[in-house]
Amino acid sequence: MKKLVVYTETLGLKTCLKFMFSREIMKFGKTNGSVVIWDDHKIKQYPKFDNILPFITDNSLAKTATSNEITDPAELQLPYVPRKIICLAKNYSAHAVEMGVSPEKLPKFPSLFLKPPSSVIGPGENIIIPPQTKEVHHEVELGVIIGHPGKNIPIERSFDHVFGYTILLDITARDIQSQAKQNGRPWFVAKGFDTFCPIGPVVITTDVISDPQSLNLQLMVNEQVRQQGNTKDMIFKVDQIISYCSSIVSLEAGDIIATGTPEGVAAFSKGDRIKASIDNIGTLEIGVK
Repeated sequence: MKKLVVYTETLGLKTCLKFMFSREIMKFGKTNGSVVIWDDHKIKQYPKFDNILPFITDNSLAKTATSNEITDPAELQLPYVPRKIICLAKNYSAHAVEMGVSPEKLPKFPSLFLKPPSSVIGPGENIIIPPQTKEVHHEVELGVIIGHPGKNIPIERSFDHVFGYTILLDITARDIQSQAKQNGRPWFVAKGFDTFCPIGPVVITTDVISDPQSLNLQLMVNEQVRQQGNTKDMIFKVDQIISYCSSIVSLEAGDIIATGTPEGVAAFSKGDRIKASIDNIGTLEIGVK
């Protein structure tokens, strides 16, 4: 009851009850153009909804909207397009070192950049290598999905605002980024091409992942392991990241925060197959054209 009182002071009673209610939901996806929810050992399809954003902003829909029970979901698709994508650079020390940052110069505050919603694709789609680059790198990351809006969120309240987690790939045109850094220019172009932000295959809610700092990450290219890490090695932890981001921009329901990548980033080519996995979430498989 004490927790309920604390929530009502910050989020309001109605919002608080919705958030507590949402804890029953385990996994959100999309198949055949409709939202699919795995809930209490049942699989329900919501034919009137083509993405999960309405469920993030109003979790009562999971219990009140018309649904059909199904037993065999078809191939998963992009669950939704986030409103904004906030990304961290160099949030694993080993990755920072491989990018040329000496240990004594590791960031003292999270280093942020944005990716546009137009860069988002989902499972089974393809990363398109644009003609402007000759060297494109993969970066597997834990994506944190905001469930309740907030500004200047205290660290100890950060997880009150989390809806769930997904897999995110921060695709980077490394040659464009390196040239921009050398010239002292922003490197948005290196991160912002269409198809440079695959996410999915599902969104797992916080009742499934109670501790986001103990998850194994892996990325394979053509079945060869390229990246392996664990979220315990983040320089800035998820609660710190949420609090810091909210001190700069207002966080909105549906926003995704990409929390950085472990070491092992490397180039890939047209025709490759990329598989990215995170504990309890699954595997996101993407092609390259």
